[in-house]
Amino acid sequence: MLSASDLGAPLGARRTFVQFSSAFCRPCRVTRQVLERVAATTDGVVHVELDVAAALGLAEAFEIAQTPTVLVIDGAGVVLHRLVGVPTMAAARAVIAG
Repeated sequence: MLSASDLGAPLGARRTFVQFSSAFCRPCRVTRQVLERVAATTDGVVHVELDVAAALGLAEAFEIAQTPTVLVIDGAGVVLHRLVGVPTMAAARAVIAG
């Protein structure tokens, strides 16, 4: 379970994409673009990006082994889905539709 204080940002009412990235990760930049676009066009959905080096405790707690890894959480902070690698727009929309 994740809270707004864990992330340093408010949670979305419906879903939050929590993206774990690293500084020199090109796929992370593509993932950011996809998730920001989905969040911008979907009510109640937000995107939060965390650098694994800066959020090492959370990365270890959620066993983040590679970047990008995205946790999709509900409004209460419960992890519903885990996406590894660059998601397609369709895949990102599908995990928030459920």
